Amino acid sequence: MLLLLSRQVSLSLVRQVTPRRLSSPLKAAPLTLKLSVRLCSVSAKATSQHLGVTMPERRPFVRLPTDVYPVNYGLSLKPDLIDFTFEGKLEAAVEVTQGTNQIVMNCADIDIITASFAPEGGEEINATGFNYQNEDEKVTLSFPSSLQKGSGTLKIDFVGELNDKMKGFYRSKYATTSGEIRYAAVTQFEATDARRAFPCWDEPAIKATFDITLIVPKDRVALSNMNVIDRKPYPEDDSLVEVKFATTPIMSTYLVAFVIGEYDFVESQSSDGVTVRVYTPVGKAEQGKFALEVATKTLPFYKDYFSVPYPLPKIDLIAIADFAAGAMENWGLVTYRETALLIDPKNSCASSRQWVALVVGHELAHQWFGNLVTMEWWTHLWLNEGFASWIEYLCVDHCFPEYDIWTQFVSADYTRALDLDALDNSHPIEVNVGHPSEVDEIFDAISYSKGASVIRMLHNYIGDEDFRKGMNAYLLKFQHKNASTEDLWDCLEQASGKPIAAVMNSWTKQMGFPIIVVDQEQVQTLPVQCLKLCEVCVWMVPISICTSEDPSCSKIKVLLDQPESTVTIPNIGPDKWVKINPGTVGFYRIQYSSGMLESLLPGIRDLTLLPVDRLGLQNDLFSLSRAGMISTVEVLRLMEAFVNEPNYTVWSDLSCNLGVLSSLLSYTEFHEEIQEFIRDLFTPIGSKLGWDSKSGEGHLDALLRGLVLGKLGKAGHKATLDEARRRFKEHVEGKQILSADLRSPVYLTVLKHGDSSTLDTMLKLHKQADMQEEKNRIERVLGAISAPELIQRVLNFALSEDVRPQDTVSVIGGVAGSSKQGRKAAWKFVRDNWEELHNRYQGGFLISRLIKLTVDGFAIDKMAAEVKSFFESHHAPAAERTVQQCCENILLNAAWLKRDADDIHKYLLQRKVPPV
Repeated sequence: MLLLLSRQVSLSLVRQVTPRRLSSPLKAAPLTLKLSVRLCSVSAKATSQHLGVTMPERRPFVRLPTDVYPVNYGLSLKPDLIDFTFEGKLEAAVEVTQGTNQIVMNCADIDIITASFAPEGGEEINATGFNYQNEDEKVTLSFPSSLQKGSGTLKIDFVGELNDKMKGFYRSKYATTSGEIRYAAVTQFEATDARRAFPCWDEPAIKATFDITLIVPKDRVALSNMNVIDRKPYPEDDSLVEVKFATTPIMSTYLVAFVIGEYDFVESQSSDGVTVRVYTPVGKAEQGKFALEVATKTLPFYKDYFSVPYPLPKIDLIAIADFAAGAMENWGLVTYRETALLIDPKNSCASSRQWVALVVGHELAHQWFGNLVTMEWWTHLWLNEGFASWIEYLCVDHCFPEYDIWTQFVSADYTRALDLDALDNSHPIEVNVGHPSEVDEIFDAISYSKGASVIRMLHNYIGDEDFRKGMNAYLLKFQHKNASTEDLWDCLEQASGKPIAAVMNSWTKQMGFPIIVVDQEQVQTLPVQCLKLCEVCVWMVPISICTSEDPSCSKIKVLLDQPESTVTIPNIGPDKWVKINPGTVGFYRIQYSSGMLESLLPGIRDLTLLPVDRLGLQNDLFSLSRAGMISTVEVLRLMEAFVNEPNYTVWSDLSCNLGVLSSLLSYTEFHEEIQEFIRDLFTPIGSKLGWDSKSGEGHLDALLRGLVLGKLGKAGHKATLDEARRRFKEHVEGKQILSADLRSPVYLTVLKHGDSSTLDTMLKLHKQADMQEEKNRIERVLGAISAPELIQRVLNFALSEDVRPQDTVSVIGGVAGSSKQGRKAAWKFVRDNWEELHNRYQGGFLISRLIKLTVDGFAIDKMAAEVKSFFESHHAPAAERTVQQCCENILLNAAWLKRDADDIHKYLLQRKVPPV
């Protein structure tokens, strides 16, 4: 499953550490690196008590008994698309491993009508009672006599509701081409919602085969994991048909899927013979062609990479109107948000094409890694998501090398994971999960982005050849079974001969990461200190070192596995620089001495440092400033060295960090000064790019132009604002339609400096938009409007019928992220409408996202207490950890402001003073 994760804003856990600095220059002699370890004794528990945040008590939880397990589910479902109910019949072949007079299954929001058990060759026994344990989402079927060991058939008739919560078997609203509102019946079962569609053993390790039959209106498309093997009239109602699907491979319940609705499709075959279809809303088949092209390239790529063929005869990719996640990897029937699958050749921007490519790559990777081999329990969720979040980039790099996608990985995933993992209220990659309410909490940037980052580091440490060999062994050994993290380490260790488990356990079983503090001495000795983020934590850290002689190649690689180690680098001249972690692959931060940092600055200005290393250097420094380990002024000085920067991703990361700083300084009297700094920094690249694309430009130029113009427009750059208003007027009047890549920056700019008529025009454009990408584009920037009464209009709009349920979160988040006033208004709106919002998202990951987007940017101490107090009386079990992280962030933001505001102000004022 792919989530829509936003860049987290946080401060480093090791903020108390004051590193030693030396400033002697480099000498022409062998260079010695001394790697040493120092503990930073800050425990999560102690800090959480300091923050006043109550750590959640774990709810008691017991997994399902193993005395009865399924072998095959024969499942028939008949949804009613008018009354939003469904009838179901389950006929499951089961195995009784020891005598029992009850069967315990998962069941939620389902009413069982009848249940019976028939032992093989024996008489049917009717169940005499159904005991629902609603909190644990279980049902116990009681029988009058003991079910004997052996095979049998369990039959259950049941009814349920096609809910509107975007989980389980639910209804999804759409409009026909004539404007009539209709509903599709669709599924989303991960993590624990198959039990809302049929009684089942809803745990990933309890695998079975499935024979699915859907009874549906004859004018509707019916899809499931496998291909259709029979379609015939339903004898009891001639308006219905009975659609039977082929038997699935052995699989987990959370990967089962079915969709009933109205769709068009485009079809192709991959080079290895798999039928691929992309299903789109009616009349939009053309918009499925890009995803179809990506999917047909991706399947053979993964087959080759894993040396294991895709095991099903077909794969369908389908766009669902109301969909909470980004996409879901159901085996053979992958479901997507429309914006994660559909591309209009004329009206889709470059970033949307890239997003679709990544999401398709992510979900298709799961067909092997997650579906063929499945995690044994949710503790190992990261195995699925971390791996897919890494290999999606490998796949997109193969399909679209012009995207420079690995540099973007560092900004989109690696740094986001470091930000969240720096908090006391982070968690290890592997988390012991019990009760279903705890599962949603770990669908976060740690499982996805840190997981992907440590796999990237592992891949680099092992090398591609041995990594692939180990992956192949793992998939062959555990295909159609379940595996744990340790199983993967064993296979990779055997393939590479390296101590994989010992190295990786230090990254997956404890939270946090090391900080490498690099100093130089007169004799060219660089002590490197690895600072701990919690008590007695030890990492085994793969360290790479490059020099200015060959910035793209590691001169030395070492595994830091003890408190102190010494490395000598020969033949380093006085004018050469040394860079730790080339490629920004190792999952750690680096703090250079001021002398070493000074020597690296020319590598930024003259671009001899690689883009990914220019980005990493700046991002590390920014994080250290938030941590209080260096002054924020040092970062601002470094940022000014990026005057010649041409790379989109480097600018994107700079932009993101300046956005964080701008948000923080909105709580001061000198917010305008940081806007001036942003204008000064971005004006040269803005002038160079201009507004219109030039001959020979590509994907990254389009992304960069949109980013820079949006940044300048939001910061009030007059020429940009004037041109944005002119182009917007022509766009609205139909004289000159804006290119898709310019719409977001133009919309943002005119709204930020607009009035009620601007908002009216934008809402009209939203209503007229036929494409969900355009609607989302507008929704994300509406919050930029400044006037308090207009902010309130936008917030009310967020809960209107004009906004799809899953998109309400991004409208409210857009308001909170745009200004201090917006954040205050959004927080009040969330509190005032909490019951409706919480009921709408029913404890899923969207509620966590809503909370984080709304309150994470506050920088006033008392707001942490207010947030804590509200959620103590308005429980959101799936968001407990998110609330803790937000409270921590608010206090850390406030501390950052108190610590550095005066120095930042002085620096920004001094910049204006002309040199004497």
